[in-house]
Parts: sequence; structure tokens; C-alpha cells
Amino acid sequence: MAQTLQEFYEEIKDCERCALSKSRTKLVFGSGSSDADIIFIGEAPGYYEDKQGIPFVGAAGKLLDELLEGVGLKRSQVYIANVLKCRPPNNRDPLADEIETCKPYLLKQIEIIKPKIICPLGNFATRLILEKNVGISKVHGQKFQVKDSVVFPIFHPAAALHQPAIRKPLEEDFVKLKKLLDEGVEITPYTEQMGLF
Repeated sequence: MAQTLQEFYEEIKDCERCALSKSRTKLVFGSGSSDADIIFIGEAPGYYEDKQGIPFVGAAGKLLDELLEGVGLKRSQVYIANVLKCRPPNNRDPLADEIETCKPYLLKQIEIIKPKIICPLGNFATRLILEKNVGISKVHGQKFQVKDSVVFPIFHPAAALHQPAIRKPLEEDFVKLKKLLDEGVEITPYTEQMGLF
């Protein structure tokens, strides 16, 4: 019988595979619907996420909630996770070995949920999911086929909080995402799309 998200959480909640386990308050597994059509993937837990054990509960999370509401979606209808399950000290960028250590956990969550659309938020999640060293500013708001899923990279909401110019493209990408979800659009494989890579 297939493993549930709850069973998988129980299996990894005391993970000590990397040094981040020593400084974390709580492992931040993910939250939302286990049969969501969309999974959003952030970078790593921040201060508030580490305290509460829930992803996107700080300022970026509030903006994500607004963006979802703006296209008629609720947080309870989607699933939200991060590349890393533990907060890096001082919110520094994830290290390559930390990403590699945590990657199987994220891939297992995707396998359990079987979303129609995977939305990596920002550079780290986008590079991991597309398996390409590419910047979010080049690929945001575009559709890619990766294995059995449609991947739709979007700017990280935190980026829009620090750089107000990103807010408008971020909102536009959410409108495109809703349209994609509503229409079930055919997707071009990313290896052939517009020579971006």
C-alpha cells in the first residue's frame, strides 16, 4: 500500500542527515492538501517557519496567501513545501550538500501527492526541479514538462517583498497558473522550448 504524507512525516521528522538538524527548532515538512493539483516549492524555512513547523507563515507566506486568493485558490487546496526541511542559520542560502541531502524527501512528497503542476518558487527550487542551472528571471511564467508533471516556475514571494518591481510579474504568473489549471493546457518539453537552456 502507498505511503501517506503523515506516514512519511513520521519517518523523517527526527532526521539528522545534515548539520541543520542541530540548529533547527522544528523540521518543516510541508502543509496543505495531500491530493492537491498544485505543489508550491520554496527554498527553506525562515525564522517563523522554524518556530511553527509550517512553511510560508511569515511575510512571504502572507503574500502567497494573497496571490492564491487573487486567483480564487485557498491554501488548503494546494500543497506547500520547501527544498530544505530545516532552517539554515541566519536564513543563509541553502548549500549544495544540504540540497542533495533533502532532495529525496521533496521528491517523495511529490510522488505521494502526484500534483498536476509543480511550481518552484525562486532560483533554488527551479534549478532543482528543472535539473538545469537556470535563473528564475529567464523561466518564470513558462510551462515545462518534466517526467509526468508540468513545471511552472514563479518568482519567490519574498523577492517581491524586497524588490517591488517583481510584484506585477508575480501576480501575472499566478493568473497564468490559474488559466493553466482551468484549461489543462498541453505542454512543450522544456528541452525544446525557445533555446533557453
